[in-house]
Amino acid sequence: MRRWEGTLEGGRITDEGTVIARVRAGEPEAYAELVRAHTAVALRAAVAFGAGADAEDVVQVAFLKAYQALGRFRDGERFRPWLLRIVANETKNTVRSAVRARAVAGREALLLGAEPRIPESADPAVAALAGERRGLLLAALGELSEDQRRVVVYRYLLEMDEAETAEAIGCPRGTVKSRLNRALARMGRLIGAAEGGGERD
Repeated sequence: MRRWEGTLEGGRITDEGTVIARVRAGEPEAYAELVRAHTAVALRAAVAFGAGADAEDVVQVAFLKAYQALGRFRDGERFRPWLLRIVANETKNTVRSAVRARAVAGREALLLGAEPRIPESADPAVAALAGERRGLLLAALGELSEDQRRVVVYRYLLEMDEAETAEAIGCPRGTVKSRLNRALARMGRLIGAAEGGGERD
């Protein structure tokens, strides 16, 4: 057995199945490869789901729970959607009903840390408009139902494809499409209302 089969390439693991098999075979230190490969996206997910300042704690607990449940991980399944499902559930357990009450400004500040900064040379008017637009998007995201918010976060903030989103949510791809369509339509109405006054149905 080649010890380093499945090592990281550009932040991704070339063969997660091999790494998971090594952990199951009694090589727990191999789990660090999965942690390194998925920490950034797990943190982004925790923040997007409303963990705020608790995001790092949520991610640490999620990785621990994933490690403890690795024996039940199905061969052939992708690790990232499975992990992000755990992150989403742990975020929900941590913040419970406080997700909707969390200030949009606080969530925006945390999300900005994971995004590229606008270059100083950029036109200030363009930068201000981009910041205002981001604020409107985050406010609209906060008004969605939990199911709709999850599908938008997975598809657009975490840049997961439709199949991965369906795996992470645990539903058919058709459900992802319908939830996404309803969520985007609602967000469009909310943003239009914020820009022009009054939500239109």
